Amino acid sequence: MKNLCLLASILPMFGFNHFGEDTMTSSKRIINQPLSSFTVEEKRESLSSVTLKETPYTLKNLKDELFKIKIKAGKRNSASFPQKRDSAMLNVVLINQNPELRYGCEVTSLAMVLQYAGVKTNKMDLYHSIQKDPDPIIRSPKGDILHWGNPADGFVGDMTGRRAGYAVFDIPMIALINQKLPGRALNLTKQPFERILEHVSSGHPVVVWTTGDYRLPDRPEGWYHGKKYIKTPLDLHAVVLVGYDAKYVYLNDPLSGRRQVRVSKEQFISSWKALQSRAVSYN
Repeated sequence: MKNLCLLASILPMFGFNHFGEDTMTSSKRIINQPLSSFTVEEKRESLSSVTLKETPYTLKNLKDELFKIKIKAGKRNSASFPQKRDSAMLNVVLINQNPELRYGCEVTSLAMVLQYAGVKTNKMDLYHSIQKDPDPIIRSPKGDILHWGNPADGFVGDMTGRRAGYAVFDIPMIALINQKLPGRALNLTKQPFERILEHVSSGHPVVVWTTGDYRLPDRPEGWYHGKKYIKTPLDLHAVVLVGYDAKYVYLNDPLSGRRQVRVSKEQFISSWKALQSRAVSYN
């Protein structure tokens, strides 16, 4: 912006440092002295065409003008982002994880999202492509899980259900999205839920982690992965957020095989936060 460049080039001419000190004289300040020979560019609707204003300006005037320019630029930038609508519903295809992928709710949900984005893929393609943590499950004589994999590194266990299987978290899912949509993966994990709704409002379904009944988890479990202790509920589930309104969210659930399931927004957000506010999508 020409206004910013002009102001930035003028301030050093009068010997001021970053704190407004007069570096040309130690006993005087010229903050309120008029710059009698100085004129500034007057802002017009088009920043590319400017005229000069003959009125003398003090340094305080210049700072006020700079502040106004920044505010105006900020308003222009914020206007480029669409506002969240009061409600939204996306026509996302429903895909069932069963019978092939008993524990494949994450990749099946992602298959729905990617197909909506126009990617030619399916749940089995994503099952073969997702990063997996190969650490086997080790149980105590009583059946308690002692050692297993880390879902932050890859899918833990056997997704098909032929052996014990668990889940995968956001980072391997983001890597998989980038395989199918290079450079377009978007990790919304730990973002405010309002940000998730904004993304749906803009036309993008989102994979979100919750529980099987969309309520708070009630099956705590933990095991060691090397020296790291993994503490996580077993009743974890992943679904696709396809819509919302003032009171409800709407989900495509790959396990129940139900499309646009209506769930209380307050109830769902509680379960989502209990699962560490995980969410992934694409731009």
